[in-house]
Amino acid sequence: MTDPEIKAQLLSYRQSIDNIDAALVHMLAERFRCTKEVGVLKAKYNLPPADPAREEYQIARLRQLAEDAHLDPDFAEKFLNFVITEVIRHHEQIAADHAEQGAAAK
Repeated sequence: MTDPEIKAQLLSYRQSIDNIDAALVHMLAERFRCTKEVGVLKAKYNLPPADPAREEYQIARLRQLAEDAHLDPDFAEKFLNFVITEVIRHHEQIAADHAEQGAAAK
């Protein structure tokens, strides 16, 4: 391959990577929009921010999906744990805000 062909192929791969990154950001934004609504529901009904059984199920499910997709399941689990930690943090904040609003209303 000539240098211009290599550069063109590299550019093509990078454009695909950029498109995938954009899609990931949009999917994460939608996921967090949904988990925010879950947090509001949990706060309204005084449910705990974390759900260990759900998290365990999701980790096992994601690990299997990763294996099926030929992605390192350990990496997939680390990624999901990062997301779960952030979701729980959001749920804790939503619960605290809800509690403050309830106290202020009394």
